[in-house]
Amino acid sequence: MSDWTAGVDEAGRGPLAGPVVAAAVILDPTRAIDGLADSKALKAAEREALAPLIRERAVAWGVGLASPAEIDAINILQATLLAMRRAVLALSVRPTHLEIDGNRLPDLAGLPGIRSAVAIVKGDSKVAAISAASILAKTVRDNVMEQLDTRFPEYGFAIHKGYPVPQHLAALERHGVSAVHRRSFGPVRSRLR
Repeated sequence: MSDWTAGVDEAGRGPLAGPVVAAAVILDPTRAIDGLADSKALKAAEREALAPLIRERAVAWGVGLASPAEIDAINILQATLLAMRRAVLALSVRPTHLEIDGNRLPDLAGLPGIRSAVAIVKGDSKVAAISAASILAKTVRDNVMEQLDTRFPEYGFAIHKGYPVPQHLAALERHGVSAVHRRSFGPVRSRLR
């Protein structure tokens, strides 16, 4: 059994709608990927170009989501940690160590093979595997929000991805709360009718 390290990151903690998405990536040291960086530092086109390279060249990758209903039930932090667990469980290769962006670790109980984990503040800009996870999480979440835009076009999810920008807040005021909004978030909760 090999010792593998997976980088883990999330996307979508701040939006008012849609899931929070996490990704876990085990990079192959023999198949470098140029341009890895914190997804927030990259343009959308750069992320879209890197995502298939990550999937192709990584030893393994996995994605996990937590729904708006789960976010409302357990809070955004716990939902983020749940999505991270799901991403790690989705890996086809079992890591022995996790490097996780941020300052909190998900519950490691029941994650087979995991012997250690470390939280790294700003890890998405310091650790290549976390950068790769950041990019996958962001591109998957953006895709989910674009799909939700076809179901709920009045909110403009394809443009702002559910973040609380003026256009989104105005749409909430005009159209009310949709089935994919996070009802526990203040700007949504205040508009529940």
